[in-house]
Amino acid sequence: ADRGFDLTFRTADDAGLSLIKYGEFLYDNLIIFSPSIEDFGGNINVETITTFIDGGGSVLVAASSDIGDPLRELGSECGIEFDEERTAVIDHHNYDISDPGQHTLIVADAENLLKAPTIVGKAALNPILFRGVGMVADPDNPLVLDILTGSSTSYSFFPDKPITQYPHAVGKNTLLIAGLQARNNARVVFSGSLDFFSDAFFNSAVQKATPGSKRYSQTGNYELAVALSRWVFKEEGVLRVGAVSHHRVGELAPPHRSLTSRGVGSFQEYSIVIEKLSDGKWVPFDGDDIQLEF
Repeated sequence: ADRGFDLTFRTADDAGLSLIKYGEFLYDNLIIFSPSIEDFGGNINVETITTFIDGGGSVLVAASSDIGDPLRELGSECGIEFDEERTAVIDHHNYDISDPGQHTLIVADAENLLKAPTIVGKAALNPILFRGVGMVADPDNPLVLDILTGSSTSYSFFPDKPITQYPHAVGKNTLLIAGLQARNNARVVFSGSLDFFSDAFFNSAVQKATPGSKRYSQTGNYELAVALSRWVFKEEGVLRVGAVSHHRVGELAPPHRSLTSRGVGSFQEYSIVIEKLSDGKWVPFDGDDIQLEF
């Protein structure tokens, strides 16, 4: 609400739940913080949510080790595969000093974040506290973003069972937080941990149990959660293209033929106006990673 959104809170099994009325979406964004739900209420199901995404809506999802089938299915629709119910991300080298013994209270270093300040924020973050289910990305889906990965020593399995088969996710392939930007510009973020967004994790001190590890008075969870929410709800990273022009160097008029048919050896000048949305206003985009392809 502090950022100008009108919020509506409902339980996930509310019989009156609806995303669409008279063919129109009722909301711009959807937050699902109900990991264990087995059946949504009202007329909402996984198909409805994917239709919402296909229509340009953005979704923020938080799961846990008690994940139900609907969130697993929604993840699959978006190129994310959650591990089984009751599994957890485990790391015997990067767990918090307050971990009760199963090494599932993970300390994730900021170095494991996606190198994309627009998504994860520009400020240097303290370590992230995570407790939840692991994910892997569909290797054939180029739209999936590995926002936060586990360390090389992390894996996903049942914390109370011996390992009898190869884990669902191992090492850097273990996703803690993943994202998706669809071709229609809809955005989705999946966190394997609902606790990640809790006040307890926002305000907790964090320190790896490894002897000599540095103690931080507060995790980086809050700053990362804010950055992720700003991206997924399109407060950050929204661009638009304005005037586009191209012509042969030394000339002013555009070519009669397409730019790609001018032949090898001709020098072309190409210009494009790109703006970004900032605090509700369009301002010049100042990125240094623009790429031109033919």
